[in-house]
Amino acid sequence: YVILKLIVNSFFQARSFSTTAVTKQLVQPPVQVFGLEGRYATALYSAAKKKNSLDAVDKDFKELSALLKTDGQLKEFLLNPLLSKDLKKQAVESVLAKKKASPLTVNLFGALAENGRLTNVEGIISAFGIIMAAVRGEVICEVTTAKPLDAAMLKELEASLKAFLKKGESLQLTQKVDPTILGGMVVSIGDKYIDMSMASKIKKYTGLLQEAV
Repeated sequence: YVILKLIVNSFFQARSFSTTAVTKQLVQPPVQVFGLEGRYATALYSAAKKKNSLDAVDKDFKELSALLKTDGQLKEFLLNPLLSKDLKKQAVESVLAKKKASPLTVNLFGALAENGRLTNVEGIISAFGIIMAAVRGEVICEVTTAKPLDAAMLKELEASLKAFLKKGESLQLTQKVDPTILGGMVVSIGDKYIDMSMASKIKKYTGLLQEAV
């Protein structure tokens, strides 16, 4: 709650709110996102919702996400622990000014720089993306397998996952390959996480065997 208070106060520059008052005034997103990144994303959603700026912030985040994937120097700059917070804040604000970003986006990144949290940027962008997908009725699903799924298996999996959707929702499915899971699959859908990997089962049974010795 203390972190959440700092985030919201940074957005509205109103540092006199109590923790309880700040928590009560938050507009809750349609889907819950967890962890530090989730708290920042939730506070940003609440502020943007009140200012009718969700589309503008969403646009900013999509552009920043693409920029971080293509500009290695910028990403390295943000992650460098040796650089001062003030220097990072000035650089980030300069980048956002050139892109004519929403004031809420600028305030968020200013708060992240001041709190030494710019290393969490990608996680926050991801968490906010999950929230915005839910706003649009999209359910983000990532399926991780040891080997790529063929077309038939992918079609069958997609049909099975769609059975869990509510009326008006659409599935946004992405695939990820990770040989370390050995077999099976790991499914992340909305705010749910299901680990059906062979590696997870081996770890579980190994633990049981060790306990039995």
